[in-house]
Amino acid sequence: MTLAPRAVVVHRRTEYEELLARHGTRSQAEFYLRTRGRTIGDVLAAHERTARALAAVAAAIPVRWRRGAVERADLDRFLFAPDDLVVVVGQDGLVANAAKYLDGQPVIGLNPDPRRNPGVLVPHPVTACGELLRLAEGGRAGLSERAMVTARTDDGRELTALNEVFVGHPGHQSARYVLGGEHQSSSGVLVATGTGATGWARSIAAERGGAALPGPAERGLAWFVREAWPSPATGTTRTAGLLGEGQELALTVETDGLVVFGDGVEADRITLGWGQDVRIGLAGRALRLVV
Repeated sequence: MTLAPRAVVVHRRTEYEELLARHGTRSQAEFYLRTRGRTIGDVLAAHERTARALAAVAAAIPVRWRRGAVERADLDRFLFAPDDLVVVVGQDGLVANAAKYLDGQPVIGLNPDPRRNPGVLVPHPVTACGELLRLAEGGRAGLSERAMVTARTDDGRELTALNEVFVGHPGHQSARYVLGGEHQSSSGVLVATGTGATGWARSIAAERGGAALPGPAERGLAWFVREAWPSPATGTTRTAGLLGEGQELALTVETDGLVVFGDGVEADRITLGWGQDVRIGLAGRALRLVV
C-alpha cells in the first residue's frame, strides 16, 4: 500500500510564547515589557496572527495525509523523510534554519505577517497552502533551486548553510590563517550564496563599492575577508572573490579556537585547531523552494 503524503509544518515560538516561558505568567511578561517602554498588545497581536496561520495551515492539509510539526529549536532532532512536503510558516530566516536539515524535499514558504516579513523565502499567503500542497503532491508546482554552501574540515566534519558560512573567532578577536598562500589577520571570512547575497554579504559588498554577488538562483558563491589587517607578517591582497562549480576557498588555521558556523547560528558550529584545513564551496544539495 502506498503511504499518503506527509506534510511537515515548520514553525518557531512567538515572542509572546518565549516571554511566557521566561516569566511564567502573562502579567509578569506584561510588567517586563512595560519596564522597557513596550506594551503587550503588539506582542499578543503578532502571536495571535501566527496562531491563526498555523490553524489555517492545519485545516488546509488534506484529511487523508499524514502530518508532522517541528519547532525551530527541535530541527536538529527531527527526522525528515525523503518524500516529505515541508511547509514553513514564519519569517524568511526560518527557511534557512530548516534548509540545512533537508535533502531535496519541496519547501512551501508561507508568510503569516507580510507587514513585518519581506517574504523573500516565504513568498506565499497562508491562504494558498492547500492549493500549493496539491500542486506539489502532483509534481506540478514550480520549483526554484537555491544553492547552498558547505564547509568541510580535514578531519571529516561538515557544515552546510543556505545563506552563508563564516570562519572567525567566537570572541570577535583577530583570526589568523593562511588563505591562498597569504598569511592573514582579520575579523573573519564570509562565504555567501545568491540567497545570502541579500543579507550580510550585501552590506559588505556595498561597503566595497558594489562588489559582484551571485544571483538568487545562481550556482555560485561570493567570499569576503572582513577587515584584513596589513602588517609585516600578514597581507591584504586576497580579500574578495567569486567561486563557481567545483571551486573551493581553502584556509589553514593559525589561531586555536576559530569557529565555522552558518546562517548566523553560532551555537551550531565547528571548532578548529591550529594547523587545520577548512575548504568551502558549493554544496552538493540545494533548497527546492516552491514558487
